[in-house]
Amino acid sequence: MKIAVIGAGAIGGLVGARLALAGEEVTFIVRGANLEAIRARGIRLVETDGTEHVATHVKATNDYDEAGAQDVVVLAMKAHQVADVAPRIGQLFGPQTVVVTMQNGIPFWYFHRHGGAFEGRAVTSVDADGEQARRIPPARVIGCVVYPAAELVAPGVIRHIEGNRFPLGELDGSSSERIAQVAACFEHAGFKSPVLDDIRAEIWLKLWGNLSFNPISALAHSTLVDICQHPLARNLAANMMREAEAVAHKLGITFRVSLERRIAGAEKVGKHKTSMLQDVEAGRGPEIDALVGSVIELGRLTDTSTPHIDSAYALVKLLEQSMAEARGGVRLQAAVAA
Repeated sequence: MKIAVIGAGAIGGLVGARLALAGEEVTFIVRGANLEAIRARGIRLVETDGTEHVATHVKATNDYDEAGAQDVVVLAMKAHQVADVAPRIGQLFGPQTVVVTMQNGIPFWYFHRHGGAFEGRAVTSVDADGEQARRIPPARVIGCVVYPAAELVAPGVIRHIEGNRFPLGELDGSSSERIAQVAACFEHAGFKSPVLDDIRAEIWLKLWGNLSFNPISALAHSTLVDICQHPLARNLAANMMREAEAVAHKLGITFRVSLERRIAGAEKVGKHKTSMLQDVEAGRGPEIDALVGSVIELGRLTDTSTPHIDSAYALVKLLEQSMAEARGGVRLQAAVAA
């Protein structure tokens, strides 16, 4: 299959490298140092056991017209970056092209092909003017939830940390020929890609932890195990998760694990810095609205109170503003003895 991967960061690089090594025709749509590195040397993947593989027969470009029509487009950047590529993504579309969305949080397409009272409604916190849904027609979209962890260690070099699961789902819950083909392609590349009949429930399950642990970790500069083992922080996370669960239930979502089990799972991950904390330390714009703001929006939509989530959102948005004004990140440093 002809597959374009937009973004060659940790997850895009992992997915694109594995697909290319499995024999698919992969084109990375990238910029800067990643573009030059992949053009010159291909993309290198360091697996969890330390073995290294280099996919040399890949293309890399920042020109969508040059890439041309694809069978599959993998949208592999953070949710707040999708708006930047949406105006050009149509240049990759042929008659049957599908778009696999790999963003965390509530996606722009959440209410499209959803049915019910909110059918077709835009989630304004992630797609303020509906432009993403116009540029990336939901009829082309296959939803995906990203569970693996990976790291971009250098331009064109990806280290796979753990996990292989990328569940997929049609937005209307159907079982189609196209999703079966995409799932088979991912499975052939070494991923676990079950086709789910309710991809939104899986999105909420991952978001359940992200919406609480990410902002708390960014504000407190703490890892997952630190949060879970600190009584006050653990209680705050649980209260945020209870509010989110109430919102989800009003939208017809049932969680397949308990709240305590979800927290326990985060605790087992150990001294892991969330993606939001990593962004804050690196001075990058943190992914706030898709993970937190969207839940507040859906709370208002369903007349559900979210006071703990509101407070965390206000604080992390203020942190984002302070970082932007200072043009820098925030990191704990060892104190210098007097």
